[in-house]
Amino acid sequence: MSKLLEGININKSFKTAAGELMVLKDINISLSEGEMLGIIGASGAGKSSLLYILGALDKPTSGNVLFQNKDISSFDDNSLADFRNKNIGFVFQFHHLLPEFNALENVMLPALISGSPFAETEKKAQKLLEDLGLGQRIKHRPGELSGGEQQRVAVARALIQNPKIVLADEPTGNLDTSTGNDLFQLFVDLNKNKKITFVIVTHNKALSDRCHSVLEMTDGSFV
Repeated sequence: MSKLLEGININKSFKTAAGELMVLKDINISLSEGEMLGIIGASGAGKSSLLYILGALDKPTSGNVLFQNKDISSFDDNSLADFRNKNIGFVFQFHHLLPEFNALENVMLPALISGSPFAETEKKAQKLLEDLGLGQRIKHRPGELSGGEQQRVAVARALIQNPKIVLADEPTGNLDTSTGNDLFQLFVDLNKNKKITFVIVTHNKALSDRCHSVLEMTDGSFV
């Protein structure tokens, strides 16, 4: 498998009234195409901060992030936004669906923002929702969907641009155990059948153990 994403000597710090707060300390991480990686650790360990840097939502204080051997750390904000839109899917603990749009419209948004044709995007979004078991719910708004259904819409939205990698931050944290297990199984199936690379931050060790590999973080470093 070829190398897809690499973080080299990543540090992240914030200036506070009490002094400099180090959130990430000399992190090195490498992901191959088709890999499914779990990252576990207590709250405040730096898991989400690392995920946001790997996904180009934030920049490291020092260090580099390479995507297919291209250093994205040096991209300007517009280039990063375009890069994220075309290459990375995000699934968060809270689905962040737009309440005024229905499921189909929410899924279509990333592709429409990038300039994809409306009819083609609509057809693709509908197929994704059908594949995720939401074929009868495409015209429902988020407030009319269950928590698990909302997260599946968020997954479809993450997949609409055919991302090379999906980054998921506590994706089951807001769901009951059964629904969370179902969602995680969906990730496993997508990884197996579509070879989508996943990085999943979770507190749930029973779920993370279903990944190909697991890294544990404590105080901004890997154990």
